[in-house]
Amino acid sequence: MDNNPTKNKSRHPFGRAVLVNIGIMLFAAALLIWFALVWLDFWTDHGHYETVPQVKGLSYDVAVGQLESMGYTAEVSDSIYDSRTRPGTVVEQNPKVGTKVKEGRVVYLTITAFEPKMVTVPMLVDVSERQARSALEGLGIKNIRTVRVPSEFRDLVLSVKKDNVPIAPGARIAVTSAVVLEVGEGSVAGGDDIAAEEQEVQDAADALSSYFD
Repeated sequence: MDNNPTKNKSRHPFGRAVLVNIGIMLFAAALLIWFALVWLDFWTDHGHYETVPQVKGLSYDVAVGQLESMGYTAEVSDSIYDSRTRPGTVVEQNPKVGTKVKEGRVVYLTITAFEPKMVTVPMLVDVSERQARSALEGLGIKNIRTVRVPSEFRDLVLSVKKDNVPIAPGARIAVTSAVVLEVGEGSVAGGDDIAAEEQEVQDAADALSSYFD
């Protein structure tokens, strides 16, 4: 039996050194992670939020000034025309009022346009009234009036006018424009003539048949 204490002691220092090094590395890793989290919180301003103010109903300039004074950035996302609202008025905002967001967030504004939206008129002549109305309404034009004019082609658009002036295909007009569709009313007399001709043919056929009988 080996009772040499010097030999037994020589087996342990290497194992202890490995454990100490592993412990140091784990401590260093934990410390590094902690520093990274602290830095990330500082960089992103974690936990600090601002409440978006109410700017709907304000003029664009006033709304931008108020938002920028609180650290936000204002940006126009859309504009709509509304004759009942003063041009340049904020009518919608995103994020909504009361939303908690970080400082520096972009607040998107929808404002009323200073001029009506302009659209391009397509070819509407020689199509049905229903098709013409559908095309105009799809462009946003709502003020559409139909005027019946003499024509053998019933419900066929013969002319498109604005302010009593014909609108050529490709013309640009405001969506608030009043558009008049001149539509054929159909020829009743033409229908009577056709019926009379058919009756004459039938009478001639009957006379010929009676002659051979």
